[in-house]
Amino acid sequence: MADVFTPEKRSEVMARIRGRDTKPEIVLRSMLHRLGYRFTVNGPKNRSLPGKPDLVLPKYGTVVFVHGCFWHGHENCPHFRLPKSRRARWRKKIGGNKARDLRSENALRDAGWHVVTIWECALRTKRDMAWLEKRLPGLIVG
Repeated sequence: MADVFTPEKRSEVMARIRGRDTKPEIVLRSMLHRLGYRFTVNGPKNRSLPGKPDLVLPKYGTVVFVHGCFWHGHENCPHFRLPKSRRARWRKKIGGNKARDLRSENALRDAGWHVVTIWECALRTKRDMAWLEKRLPGLIVG
């Protein structure tokens, strides 16, 4: 199936996809704050650490990444589906994202950080969020 947008319009649409302060990030920050955890979002550690974690909890030596299911290739997730057009390009793009994520996680672990990845699909419904909220203390403290 051909794209419904012109190449110029598609470029404009894709350029509007945010890389930070996304809805899943904000939901997770709210949940963590409500549970009493304090973290940095734009602090110097966030910018200087490998992979630029979305949240840093210095007290616990933990960093948190909030990954979008599509952009980070969440396997076996109903919200991840490879586009039907230009499949080779998308496989390469998402594969590169996954490889970069793995390199960043390994570098952080080697530096002594506890790494937590929260997937976007865990923050979609109230039921999913309730499930995650029960498990967060064990994930953060590690």
